[in-house]
Amino acid sequence: MGAVVITIFTYSKEEGFLAGMPVENLPERLRDPRCLIWVDLESATTEEALILSRDFNFHPLAIEDCIAETLLPKIDDFGDYLFLVFHGSRPETEQPFETVEINFFLGVNYLVTYHDAPSRSISRTKERCTKMSPAMTQGVDFLLHDILDGLVDNYFPILDRFDEAIERIESQVVSQPDKGVLNQIFDLKRDVMHLRRVTGPQRDILNRLSRDPFRVIGGKAAIYFRDVYDHLVRIADLSDLYRDMVSSALDAYLSSVSNRLNEVMKILTIFTATMMPLTLITGIYGMNFDHMPELRMRYGYYSVLVIMLILMVGMFAYFRRKKWI
Repeated sequence: MGAVVITIFTYSKEEGFLAGMPVENLPERLRDPRCLIWVDLESATTEEALILSRDFNFHPLAIEDCIAETLLPKIDDFGDYLFLVFHGSRPETEQPFETVEINFFLGVNYLVTYHDAPSRSISRTKERCTKMSPAMTQGVDFLLHDILDGLVDNYFPILDRFDEAIERIESQVVSQPDKGVLNQIFDLKRDVMHLRRVTGPQRDILNRLSRDPFRVIGGKAAIYFRDVYDHLVRIADLSDLYRDMVSSALDAYLSSVSNRLNEVMKILTIFTATMMPLTLITGIYGMNFDHMPELRMRYGYYSVLVIMLILMVGMFAYFRRKKWI
């Protein structure tokens, strides 16, 4: 674990936007319904995570899911607040494709974000808040939308990387179908399946945020969640398309390898078929009988070599006429 980072932002019409409020003042601020609060916990230890139970009184099961790693996105409605688990993408330069889990607690006047690794979308929203972004002034539901919108937008560079990888693999499957290409196909297939497992549930969660009558999400904010949902639908559809394209690339690789093996087997078969009559002739004349015709011929050895050569040329001509070679 790195250094603990707990950042608290507050906004009220009387005081405006404030950043870096002490944790000790949090309970008092929470009792003021006019104050909007965003608490961000990054790489928090167990002691620092006590803020979730001590100051916010979240459900123990929600806190347990928040602290522990949750493989799939989820949403739980506890009436006074929502608990959400989302997965954002790491920078597109990192290999292989991995996601960062971000946990959200959304109340009427507060938003709590909990994550172990740095998040680009949260960092971007923090910068916007310091510049008096409307996301903080309009409500914590708009603040949640701003973070999720950035989180989803960060997937699009990953899609571009998948496009390039699939195009590269498709060309290598035809020109150079070696074991390295097969490893690339399996790596890309794993990444695409990971993307599909993450974006599918998140699409359903965004659909609920935009349609279900949650107490902590206003009607104006629900429309904006619908826009993020549309982006996730596109990403989920592309992940299905990429899965099919990777499967097609794998089939093409297996077909290419099979064709190459068939070419090798054809050459070996032609070579074997050509050598069989020659082996027959040498076997006949290699028998150890005293009385065999042609054994005393002066040019018998050269005659047999000529016959063998004629047989080879004739068989190759026959194979070529049949278009077997």
